[in-house]
Amino acid sequence: MIDLKQSVQYVKGVGPNNVLLLQKLGINTLEDLITFFPRNYEDRSKPKKIYELVDGEEALIDVVCASKVSEVRFARNKVMLKMLVRDDTGDCVITWFNQTYVKNQFKIGERYQFYGKISIKYGRVEMTKPVFDKEGLNKNTGKIIPIYPLTYKLSQNKIRSIIENGLKLISDKLEETIPEYILKQYNLMDLNTAIKKIHFPDSFETYNKARTRFVFEELLTVQLALSSLKSRYDKEVDGIKFDKNVKMSDVINSLPFKLTKAQLRVLEDIDNDMENIKPMNRLLQGDVGSGKTIVSIIAAYKAAKSGYQTAIMAPTAILAEQHMQEFSKVLEQFGIRCELLLGGMRVKKRREVLEDLKNGKIDVLIGTHALLVEDVEFSKLGLVVTDEQHRFGVRQRANIVGKGMNPDVLVMTATPIPRTLALILYGDLDISIIDELPPNRKKIETYPVTKNMETRVQEFIRKNVLEGRQAYVVCPLVEENEEFENYKSVIELAEKYQTTIFPEFRVEYLHGKMKQKEKDEIMQEFKDGKIQILVSTTVIEVGVNVPNANIMVVENAEHFGLAQLHQLRGRVGRGEYQSYCILIYEGNSKTTKERMKIMKETDNGFIVAEKDLELRGSGEFFGTRQHGLPEFKIANLFEDVGTLKEVQKLTLKIEETDPRLEKEENEKLHKLVEEKFSNRISI
Repeated sequence: MIDLKQSVQYVKGVGPNNVLLLQKLGINTLEDLITFFPRNYEDRSKPKKIYELVDGEEALIDVVCASKVSEVRFARNKVMLKMLVRDDTGDCVITWFNQTYVKNQFKIGERYQFYGKISIKYGRVEMTKPVFDKEGLNKNTGKIIPIYPLTYKLSQNKIRSIIENGLKLISDKLEETIPEYILKQYNLMDLNTAIKKIHFPDSFETYNKARTRFVFEELLTVQLALSSLKSRYDKEVDGIKFDKNVKMSDVINSLPFKLTKAQLRVLEDIDNDMENIKPMNRLLQGDVGSGKTIVSIIAAYKAAKSGYQTAIMAPTAILAEQHMQEFSKVLEQFGIRCELLLGGMRVKKRREVLEDLKNGKIDVLIGTHALLVEDVEFSKLGLVVTDEQHRFGVRQRANIVGKGMNPDVLVMTATPIPRTLALILYGDLDISIIDELPPNRKKIETYPVTKNMETRVQEFIRKNVLEGRQAYVVCPLVEENEEFENYKSVIELAEKYQTTIFPEFRVEYLHGKMKQKEKDEIMQEFKDGKIQILVSTTVIEVGVNVPNANIMVVENAEHFGLAQLHQLRGRVGRGEYQSYCILIYEGNSKTTKERMKIMKETDNGFIVAEKDLELRGSGEFFGTRQHGLPEFKIANLFEDVGTLKEVQKLTLKIEETDPRLEKEENEKLHKLVEEKFSNRISI
């Protein structure tokens, strides 16, 4: 058998320099190389006659060389090369710049194929910088050519040739990963054919068949892994039956505000789950500010009054502290004790908290990853709430759940996820959605503006800060990067603000590479109003409440996904002041304009998320990669909903007949799921 885990450096044509470039693309092994799928294809298979050519299009022509290559020097060290070619319908001028090597490539009267961009002016047809082949060679023309997502410095030709060499190494030696009965039933291409045809298809029909096979496999693997988790919760495990006589309405009636219909509907789901013997395993989705925290507080009340403890896991210390204040405010009047456990606590205090937790004196423990540490022992853990789930992932969830006897689990996320995607990402969870905002929330005014409005935006920030407000300014990158020269870096922008634009205010910066302690300190000072302007990367996405901050400026907004922009917008609008989100963007493309229009017109996170999925596909949907779930290499959940539905039906069938994939016919599936998920979740 072929070793797919061997280093890519042994593939012909790689060499020491290319290894580093390939690693940047996530290609470390032979397997990574052959599953590095093209992002697009160019059809260079059908030649056109010269008289059929259209201005602006890219086309293939099959022609005879009609002149020598002439050379015109202009500017310093610049050369333009021209040559005349013709077919039986007309002439075309081929033009290159600074590519003097082409001079000796052609002979008058011989036939060649050229593929390039056409320009037609005053009836004269010209093709610029084409790729070409002598008749019958077909290296760059005469076929469908894959286009790969690349880093600069690695050309398409180079990656194509490396992948071709990689495919020669495995030539028909791959072990099939899908059982024969599934291949037949769904008319799927076999693995060895599919891997060749996805890279170098001989027709678009063949390409579609190859792609369908890989999409099917990818979606099936994820669905089977998640259904295995879910069935373990549903079928094999008895959980806790919380006390029917503990009424959530006692807390609801004590609140100084009314809950929305959506919140009450979700609480009913949770109440039913908690009174059921099967462990609750529920995802609670709700837009920023929709009131998820109060729902978890009411669930913690039911757990405590039924004699059980609750663990609340937040992604950052500052968010954990915020939860601590909110939980205590509501629950202390009912005699429920809440405590905080964080990484950098004083040893004596930490020891006290752990002692009281073990002895059952603490009802609700709130913390960060510190809750996962081995010496954190609960006396009777009954409910686990994880906040912003995609920052923790399936493994950490399993870790904290292991500290109790099959406790109920509530996973909260403010990332609105379209239902199709939620079914994939959280297939092991039941889903509840809070789809309305509290009535007193003011709409955040959103203004997409181009770069030339920068000075006006700065004046607007100044006016608001002088009135006592605060502002966030978000950039895509931490420091300068040659691939994105025009994207402002956080450090550079903060410096400019401090020294020249806003010297009268306190400006600080925040980014993911800083130590957690440093980040928490800066965020705390911003919260306390000591910092007026905070320049940051997207690390400020997660739920911190700063009611006084009313301006969110996003630099290079075209670089962010819509779902991410919506998350950032939700950092403001948390207090009594009118809030604004200003999106500074560059570029005039149709997609950029459409995305900015959606942000201006829509404040419903679920609609924004659907549009984001539609415009960008699922690969980049989260901006950050899912912890605990592999990112999709080829499936696009917007385009592939049909395949997803087929896969979900098949998964249900397999669940009924062979939930643990133990039958001989499903041996391959068991292996596939184990390989993809063994380091993420135990199946």
